[in-house]
Amino acid sequence: MTVYLMAGGGTAGHVNPLLAVSDALRRADPDAEVIVLGTAEGLESRLVPERGYELATIPKLPFPRRPNAAALRFPARYRAAVSSVRELIRLRGVDVVVGFGGYAAAPAYSAARREGVPVALHEANAKPGMANKLGARNTRFVGVAFENTPIAHARFVGMPLRREIEDLDRAAMRQDALAYFGLDDGPVVLVTGGSLGARRINATVTQSASDLTEAGFQVLHIQGGASEFADPGIPGYRLIDYCDRMDLALAVADAAISRAGAATVSELSALGIPAFYVPYPVGNGEQRFNAAGVVEAGGAVLVDDADFTPEWVRRSVLPVLRDRDRLRQMAQGAASVGVTDGAERMVSMIDEARRSAPDQTTRPAR
Repeated sequence: MTVYLMAGGGTAGHVNPLLAVSDALRRADPDAEVIVLGTAEGLESRLVPERGYELATIPKLPFPRRPNAAALRFPARYRAAVSSVRELIRLRGVDVVVGFGGYAAAPAYSAARREGVPVALHEANAKPGMANKLGARNTRFVGVAFENTPIAHARFVGMPLRREIEDLDRAAMRQDALAYFGLDDGPVVLVTGGSLGARRINATVTQSASDLTEAGFQVLHIQGGASEFADPGIPGYRLIDYCDRMDLALAVADAAISRAGAATVSELSALGIPAFYVPYPVGNGEQRFNAAGVVEAGGAVLVDDADFTPEWVRRSVLPVLRDRDRLRQMAQGAASVGVTDGAERMVSMIDEARRSAPDQTTRPAR
């Protein structure tokens, strides 16, 4: 029986690929033992047990960014975390560590190196995080979601997607999905800023409701966040706070207006959905890099958050929506860079890493 230690978490960007790969490992080997290493504070503390996986936790240890008291305490706390992961590896007979970035990943990489256990890792963003950049120095098995990701030993595998997205038959699901959202049988623009919402997108799209519907498109607007915007009450415009069936939302989408999170870009591209991306303007700018490949392929248009105004919608979005040939070309461009089997590709890399390890007859019996 193979034992996998899946390390990562904190945000959905780390947890969702981890779970997608864990599910794919179990499909490939139903007898495999999958343990997830995370923190008690991250999103994994809820999602991992809900999916039926065992969760082991270590303290949340942000890398120090400036010299202060926390920075002075960091080395000892980090060594303690590594020691606890080493003990877990020995006690459970872990065969391979698979990391996805986040607070739990760096101690897992260090522990695996000290225990002589092979490591494979996946970087979901086009601009890699610190933990994965450090971990990639010590393994040849580095999967990336986007081409040209600047990380050592990168191998393009795409984004591991949820099974319901991988297997989504949009044409077959479309009528049921339209009925689910109360939409007519006509083209649909999907608008989403993610689970926390995006104020600029929400404000601009609600102000542009009439323009969008008069262009011949229905609008499915998932506002998320604080739910601060009221439904304008325009026929063909459907405003909802949250969506538990994103597979159905994607099934009806003929185009999308969205943030450029790694998972969102990967899902829309895999399904061949043309998009207008409005990258999150705060942080290290990774969302702009996430969208670069599909924009270059002609499958999407990128606009700065500050420039995404009703006037920009009239000038740049509406002409595209009215041009069905352009939309078809954009759909083809998006699909040309999309990947639907990222989880399976990552499983192949993990298996390659596992088989690269020397025979260790002194490992604990299981």
